[in-house]
Amino acid sequence: MDDLTRLLRAAGEGDRSSLASFIRRTQDDVWRFCAHLVDRESADDLTQEVYLRAMRSAERFRGDASARTWLLTIARNTAADEIRRRQRRRRLPPVTEAFAPDHAGDVELRELVAHLDPDRRTAFVLTQLLELGYAEAAEICGVPIGTIRSRVARARQDLLARLDPARDQALDPSPDSAR
Repeated sequence: MDDLTRLLRAAGEGDRSSLASFIRRTQDDVWRFCAHLVDRESADDLTQEVYLRAMRSAERFRGDASARTWLLTIARNTAADEIRRRQRRRRLPPVTEAFAPDHAGDVELRELVAHLDPDRRTAFVLTQLLELGYAEAAEICGVPIGTIRSRVARARQDLLARLDPARDQALDPSPDSAR
């Protein structure tokens, strides 16, 4: 059993020190995950909601998965709920100028990632930004490991295509690209 899982089990039994330590050690990853799945402006509130949900069910945590996997699954569900809520209210996030360079002239990763399909974005953020293994990402998303690998590969292709649309056209063998 890893340290985070031990902390969560102790927190579930009422140990406030373990709860504080668990939150402190996981908060950055939860915030970054929420920021990439929804948006940076909502990440603080979503992170708080993730921990509220997690603490309500911590005493029922059985340890079938690691505490990190369990928590990021809650974060994924919380982000999905927020996206569905926005869609119901038709309050879509504001459209920003795509690929606005920062002061150094570099394209910001979050702008690129925000344009990915939601399933690909989730897989990409978990494996490439939060550095989880493919197996753990598959467990969080509730899909086979091959699906995660495929989503990450397609996300990389999508990101490359957005960075250099001319390159994407040159690689496209479809008859339409020859016109």
